[in-house]
Amino acid sequence: MTSWQTVPNVTLSRKLHSDLFKAQGRYLRRLGLIALAAALYYLWFFMQFGISLDQALSGVQQIGHYLLRMFVWHDFLNWPFGYYFSQIGITLAIVFAGTLTATMLALLLSFLAARNIMRGGLLGTVAFCMRRLFDILRGIDMAIWGLIFVRAVGLGPLAGVLAIIMQDTGLLGRLYAESHEAVDRSPGRGMTAVGASGLQKHRFSTFTQSFPTFLALSLYQIESNTRSAAVLGFVGAGGIGLIYAENMRLWNWDVVMFITVILVVVVMLMDMASAWLRRRYIIGKSVPLFKPE
Repeated sequence: MTSWQTVPNVTLSRKLHSDLFKAQGRYLRRLGLIALAAALYYLWFFMQFGISLDQALSGVQQIGHYLLRMFVWHDFLNWPFGYYFSQIGITLAIVFAGTLTATMLALLLSFLAARNIMRGGLLGTVAFCMRRLFDILRGIDMAIWGLIFVRAVGLGPLAGVLAIIMQDTGLLGRLYAESHEAVDRSPGRGMTAVGASGLQKHRFSTFTQSFPTFLALSLYQIESNTRSAAVLGFVGAGGIGLIYAENMRLWNWDVVMFITVILVVVVMLMDMASAWLRRRYIIGKSVPLFKPE
């Protein structure tokens, strides 16, 4: 009886809501065309660049061979752990120095790029130029900045710190500026009505509202740079990447896996610390209401 009633109901719904069903059909056809285009693209890619089935199978076998070497640690107790951990410490020092410096620079410059703050002809031009500067800084990869500064200041951690500062200033500056633009303008209007200056309005209205985003983005960028800073060692900017490069050249994949595990643990600890900071400074603690005696 249920199946007998269902067919007329569907037929009646199609008649009553024909436009809706036609739109659904167009959506499904469009989705099917997108999926077909993606499949054709992958087919063209593999045919164009000559990735044959034998080459793919050989690559899978090589990956399995590398994984086997990674998880079999030979002569583990005699490894130079002091050297490894000292390089990890240098990497963390590079990350914190570069990210904290970039955070302060990006925060100051972000107010000059926020269009709700820099309004008007001349100020709008300053905001436009500042955004283009952010585009240039973050448009160049951190490894490229590392190569540039290795040539400029020589091998070592300073080149890594400068590379992080350049890229993160562009990335964080743009994100901070967008968080400033997304704030509610009502508190600022209220402060203007009671005679607050422009600096006070942006300090206690704009930045107070964008502070949770500022803190979350800064903490995430520290975690991200911990992973990315390993690449800087490949270009001579110091840190754990040097150990990666040395042991990959020597086919010591067990050491590579050990360093990778240590970095994953460090990132997990930093994530726990950042979660505590977010709870402490964003969620905060409830303040009991005043109760007169």
